[in-house]
Amino acid sequence: MSSAAATSGHAARFEPPRVSEGPLSTPNSERKPTLISLFSGAGGLDLGLERAGFHTVSATDVDANCMKTLQKVQESKVPVRGQEGRFHLAGAKLLHAPAEELKPADLRPDGTTSRWRPDVLAGGPPCQPFSSAGRQRGIEDPRGKLFLEFVSLAEQLKPRLILFENVRGLVTAKDPSGEPGGVLRLIRSSFEEIGYATRFKLLNAADFGAAQRRVRLFMIAARDRSLPEFPEPTHGRLVGDTLIDEVKPWVTLGEFLSGQPAPAPEEIVYPTGSLVQELQELVPGTGVKSVGIVEANRPSGHWGYRQDRFLADLSLPARTIRAATTPDWIRLEDGTLRRLTWRECAALQGFPRGWEFQGTVASKFRQIGNAVQADVAEKIGMMLMQSIGSNRKVTPKSAPWPSEFHKWMAYTAMEHQTNGERRAAARKQREMAG
Repeated sequence: MSSAAATSGHAARFEPPRVSEGPLSTPNSERKPTLISLFSGAGGLDLGLERAGFHTVSATDVDANCMKTLQKVQESKVPVRGQEGRFHLAGAKLLHAPAEELKPADLRPDGTTSRWRPDVLAGGPPCQPFSSAGRQRGIEDPRGKLFLEFVSLAEQLKPRLILFENVRGLVTAKDPSGEPGGVLRLIRSSFEEIGYATRFKLLNAADFGAAQRRVRLFMIAARDRSLPEFPEPTHGRLVGDTLIDEVKPWVTLGEFLSGQPAPAPEEIVYPTGSLVQELQELVPGTGVKSVGIVEANRPSGHWGYRQDRFLADLSLPARTIRAATTPDWIRLEDGTLRRLTWRECAALQGFPRGWEFQGTVASKFRQIGNAVQADVAEKIGMMLMQSIGSNRKVTPKSAPWPSEFHKWMAYTAMEHQTNGERRAAARKQREMAG
């Protein structure tokens, strides 16, 4: 997803090279199910869905560096893994524009009419308003309302299926009345009002073979076919020496790094000064604690780990890759301390090495951290492909919330009642401090 807020200006189109592959240039029997990608960012969601067999018709984002990355991928003809002769984003229209300025005609294949429908409309509106790493202004933040642009385009394009992704904080995000879970209810009702049934679930990338513990919220919506299920986990955490389910063990960060090329010297960041001693004293999987905020039910302080001073545990998948230039530190077998590089973070997100990110190092980290993890996207894409392939018309019904959603919403309401005033005061003080 893009980290940038919407800005004014006219849509700028990156003209792709002419290629023979596309939704209109091949016989019906050879066409790939079509995908329109909104809030595409650096293309993690598109990457996974194309691996599952979808063809991207158009991809759009407001962030210029993200669009330059997608343009470079298209020009470089990055092959689709396991699909000979196919290249990522081949023939796709790449549109640099704010979501509110897009029209359905911009997104459809050239030469088609308003009756043309994509098989899937996918995207993840900016997550910062709901993320625990941000100020959590939610729907009050202008970026928090961009899902309405997503809904509006869905209503006009009438895709057969919709895939929506966001941070897990959206599960308990408050609506303007202050009700935890209110934003998620608003999102569900908005899609239902335009004729779509919905299904929501939190998925952890580590459960699908990624060497990263990244939990994100996904929504699948269907209009005139059965509502697809989410994929079942293929991997799980070892408890002692056993697995709870009959799945493969999680892929650890240590295993992942052992299969990566040696990083270029200029991309490595080593600790300096007093930080060296701080990191040497840490146990893997811990970090330097932040200053605790005293709360009614936490008299000793509500603390966490400082994001720039955390030592990764190589025996587990990596923590969530963030959109920051301060990824976790690692301690190698010889005792060397260094940060994960941006290329390693990109690989943890499922990007192949041929995916050439454009912009400054800070921009590359931001694009990578804001992306959808590609392995999860691919597994979901396979479930969507099954639904598209069945071509069975039914009137679907929305699935109930997962049971844990109710529990988290209730807990958040309790926490707000206990600590809401103190947190609001602390937030106001931070905002005044700049």
